[in-house]
Order: sequence, then C-alpha cells, then structure tokens
Amino acid sequence: MCGLCGFTGEVVDRDQVLETMTELITHRGPDSRGFFTDSGISMGFRRLSIIDLEQGSQPIFNEDKTLVLMFNGEIYNYRQLREQLVQKGHRFATETDSEVLVHGFEEWGEQLLNRLRGMFAFAIWNTKDQSLFLARDFFGIKPMHYTQVGQSFVYASEIKSILPFPGFEKKFNRRALDNYLSFQYAVPPETFFEGVYCLLPGHYLWYRDGKVTTTRYFDPTYAPDDSITEEQAIDDIERVFEDSVNAHKISDVEVGCFLSSGVDSSYVASYFPGQKTFTVGFDFGERYNEISWAKNLSEQIGVDHYTKLISSEEFWSSIPKVQYHMDQPLADPSCIALYFVSKLASEHVKVVLSGEGADELFGGYPVYNEPRVFKWYQRLIPGCVRRGMARLVSAVPFFFRGQSFVIRGSRETEDKFIGNAFMYSLEDKKKLLKDPSIATAPQALCKPYYDHVRGYDGETKMQYLDINLWMVGDILLKADRMSMANSLELRVPFLDKEVFAVARKLPTRLRVNKKNTKYAMRQAALRHLPPATAQKKKLGFPVPTRVWLKDKKYYDVVSEAFHSETAKQFFNTDVIMKYLDDHFNGKWDNSRKVWTIYIFLVWYEIYFGDKAQSQQQ
Repeated sequence: MCGLCGFTGEVVDRDQVLETMTELITHRGPDSRGFFTDSGISMGFRRLSIIDLEQGSQPIFNEDKTLVLMFNGEIYNYRQLREQLVQKGHRFATETDSEVLVHGFEEWGEQLLNRLRGMFAFAIWNTKDQSLFLARDFFGIKPMHYTQVGQSFVYASEIKSILPFPGFEKKFNRRALDNYLSFQYAVPPETFFEGVYCLLPGHYLWYRDGKVTTTRYFDPTYAPDDSITEEQAIDDIERVFEDSVNAHKISDVEVGCFLSSGVDSSYVASYFPGQKTFTVGFDFGERYNEISWAKNLSEQIGVDHYTKLISSEEFWSSIPKVQYHMDQPLADPSCIALYFVSKLASEHVKVVLSGEGADELFGGYPVYNEPRVFKWYQRLIPGCVRRGMARLVSAVPFFFRGQSFVIRGSRETEDKFIGNAFMYSLEDKKKLLKDPSIATAPQALCKPYYDHVRGYDGETKMQYLDINLWMVGDILLKADRMSMANSLELRVPFLDKEVFAVARKLPTRLRVNKKNTKYAMRQAALRHLPPATAQKKKLGFPVPTRVWLKDKKYYDVVSEAFHSETAKQFFNTDVIMKYLDDHFNGKWDNSRKVWTIYIFLVWYEIYFGDKAQSQQQ
C-alpha cells in the first residue's frame, strides 16, 4: 500500500513543497519514496513494499516515458493483464502490478478501468499534452482527494497532505458539519475543508487546460434473478469467494487476517490455516470482548491467534491520534478499536485481509429486515391512514407495545432510512446548532440514490444506498486510515467485482429473510465454519462507549469539551449537556449522540484549534 500526492503548475520552492506534502503521508509507505517533476507537474510518492520488493518503486513509466504513473493499491489480475499487454508489444521493466496500469492506460485509455480487478487510486501524467488522469476503484477502498488553488490542481491520498500547499486557505466547511450530525461522517464528495473534495468510488477524473471533469465508470446496481435456487446461490458464492480470497493473498510478504466473532472475518480466516489472525477486545464482559470466541474458532480452523485487551485509558488517550489520521471526524467508535487491531497486526505482518463489505453486498444489517416486516401492513393500510395513526400514537405520553411499529410503518423506506448511522434529525439539528440555518433534511442527500433505483424493493434500495454512502464514508474510510496509520495494508476480498457480480444477482429472499440476514452467504460459510459462527447474528464491533459515559471520570472529560469555546461556537451548550446528563443519569441511551458531538470537538481542535497538528506534524 502506498500514498501519493502532487500538484500542477509552477510553485516557489516546489521541491520543498512536494517533499513536505509527501512526508505528511510517510505512514502510508515507510519503505521508500519517489518524486517526478517537469514543467507542468510535481508528483510525490511513499511506498509500502508488497509486490516486487526490489524493483517496484515509483514513479513508473511507459517505454518512451511519455506517461508517468503513481499508484496506491493492488491489482490482483495483473499477471493476466501483463500477458495481454506483452502480446500487444508492450515491454515491461519490472514485475510489479503497478506497471500494468501505465501500459494498460496507453493501450486502452479509460477502458482499462473495467479490466482491472483490485483496489486502487492512481494518477497518470501525460507529458505530451500536459493532462492529468486520476482514478478510484469500484467501491472506494482506496482514497483520493483534490482541490484547486489558483492555477494549480492539487491531489493527495489524504487531506493532510494538501493543507500545506502554498496559497491553500484552510476553511471550515459548515455544510459538512450539518451532514456529519445526521450521518456521523462527512458525506462524499464534500469534506470538512471547503473546496477539498473526494473523488467518488467508481469514478475517474481528467484535469485538462485548467478544467476538472469527472465521470462514473462503475455503478454497483443490482439485477436480482429470481430463478436462482438456494443451492445454486451457495455454490456460486463459495466458488467466487474462494477465488477472491486466493487472489487477495497474492503477495511477496506474509499475509494475515483480522478475526472477530462474526461470520464475515471468520469466513475469510477459514482460508488461512497455519497463518496469523488478530483480535482485540475490551474488559467489560463478553458483550464487548470477542477474544475468547475468536480464540476458540482459531483453534478449530488451525490458525495462530494474537490478541490484545484495550484498556479504557488506552482507548481514550488514543482518540486525538486517531482523529488526526482520519483527516475528518468519524463518530464510529469502532475506528479506534480498528486502530489497535491494526497496530497489533503490524507487529507481525505487512498485509491483512478483513471482512468489510459483506453486509452491504449480501444484505447483512438487521435494519434491512424492515421492508419485509412492514410489507403487508403498508399494503393493507393506506398511507394517509398510517400517517394519521402514527401522529396519534406519537402524542401518547408513555411508551406502549407496538408504538414503534406504528410509527416506523407509517413511513416509506426513502423517508426513514438514510443509512446505518442516523444520528440527528432536521428538528434535532435546529435545536442543538448555534446556527440552525445550516440544518438540512438528511433525506435530501439520499434522494438521488433512491431515485436511481426507484424500481427496486426496499431491501435492495437500502443496500444500494449503503454501498454508495455508509460504506464509503464510514466502513472503508476507517479501514484505510487506521491500517495505513500503522503502515499496514488491508485487503477486503468481499469487495471484489467478481464477488459483486454474484451478489447483485441474488434474489432478495436469499439476502434477507425471516431466518437471517446475509442468508445465502451464511449458508456458503457454513460449509467452512461451525454453525454457531456461520449463523451468529450481526453485532458490529462492540465498543463500550455507553458504559464509559456513565463513568464520572469520562463524563467529566466530555463535559469539559461540551463547555469549551469550540462547543459554544457551534452548539447550544444547554442542549448538548442535556444529552450527556440524561445519559449519565440513565434516562436515555444517548451515547451515540453524545459521542458524535464529542468526536467533532476533538477533531476540530486538532485541525482548526490553537494546537492544529496538521501544521505541526
């Protein structure tokens, strides 16, 4: 895995500027660095050596050096592509997977992207026409950010690399705060830095003659085939997933695997006999500690297992470092646990496989059950009647059985589901924000995605939305940043385009049904795992934030942040303190809402406060 950055145009002391930008992402590639400059561009690179350890340094050129490549990622079908390109007359100088990109781009142009199998973000500079081409992989596993500063186009794997560019004015993007409060992450392509954007998954970008154009080349839509039988689906999943895991294990260094108590990482780990797996947990009982479960599974499937128990002090003291590496606030506390398991793994291996993407592709989240649960209720009861009943039961001053069903059943999927981390509604934001004028309805951001899949059933609509928003803004962001913070390459075999080709054809009944979520995938995993693991209900990465926020020690930490000048700048202190106090006193479980605001305040101090680390590191 690697990091890259660069800028077009002439800049005073450009070599020093480029070196500064490149050094800020050293953690992405501590093994070596590379630079390329000409009259039109300056390109920097940090390398984590995985394939062709001796000759794989970048930049990489085509034969006449008219194309210059810098690349972050892995191409798993590079050997097949290399063979095709050699037959067409291309001459290779290395054995690295990177080189197929520059020759492939010379041969096929943008059509190269649909031939690739892997995770990638790369830049290709054409020295002849002075054009720059950027591309990001199908699902957004690897990051790419960009902005324009005067006459210069600036890009980088991480935003922190862009910040020191001469003339860049670091401005806080209030629109991102509004979105963050509802979604718990910055919704792409916007970022918390005004004018800085993330290139969306499945997109490429051209920078020519001072103009930026972006194009989508891959759209992860579903095409359910109801003729597929359960047995056929299981066979197809097992075949394609085994092929994907084997492809993702290609490396010139040792490959390990993350392991939790869930089916996703366990299914991956089942292909790792004799190799290393890694698990972390917390000392708060079985609910927050998967170590014993993972240890038992490791013994059954025959892998060496490494564990770490994260103390409360370690967790809380690591928050600023984690948020620095995230670039943008992420209110998912599992990102901190992911930091520790990545740190543990990096002490033993350079590459790990993990289970991200299985829930989104195969229908794993429990909330995906809602369209099925409400199906007959919504068919039998007209919408106007359902909404009227919901208003009536909402006005009742006490909770009663069935109240939630009536309220949730009154709303269509598009109105109530914005993803897996709905935090604050429009009404909530108007109350807590010092400037309520920036508050918007989160459904507005989801509407274009729902419109695009208007004809699908509710379950599939939810999956499509999560693949485009939640998976990009949360799941893959934290996977990339936390692994790279520890100079560890993380690979995700579920997020393989061949695996998706199978997943997209599954009938809804084989994704989500009354028996379980991820139904067909679990049945495939059952051929490799004990039933207790293959059928285990979805839990997520359990982090005891709700417990900590009832502890006076950590209540005081958060309370101090909630009374800070930064908090007063953005929030009504009495409102956010009520969330905290009600949680501390056991009135409501407000842990996620409290955590969302606290993490934003920590992040803001790092990047915009008096101790801005982005300018010190």
